[in-house]
Amino acid sequence: MPPQLICVAAPESVRPARRFVREAVTYQAPDAPDDALDTLELLASELVTNAVRYGSEPGDSLRVAVQAEPGRCRIEVHDTRRKRPAMKPASDERGRGRGLHLVTLLAASWGTAERPMGKIVWAVVTW
Repeated sequence: MPPQLICVAAPESVRPARRFVREAVTYQAPDAPDDALDTLELLASELVTNAVRYGSEPGDSLRVAVQAEPGRCRIEVHDTRRKRPAMKPASDERGRGRGLHLVTLLAASWGTAERPMGKIVWAVVTW
């Protein structure tokens, strides 16, 4: 089983999730370069933020899982809603709504999967 972090579905969980992802990848794949670690942290931030905003209710928990190996890492964020994320049209006037655009640009691949009582949003980074 890959390392996992269970946290409350709240904005204050984003920073610990980023730290967890970096530490888990560094432990599992010590060859991971700093730019890949930075990318993984940013993706974790975006995925956890989306799960907090759109994939949970107050009092829910989120799960962050990390599976790294030489040259590759998959991060997953498990939340309690089945509704799949949708990319919003690009806009210079909106202050939010760019997260999935970043995920698409930075990840080698990303997607969603159903799970009992919710969904998983995952992203893969390669180096």
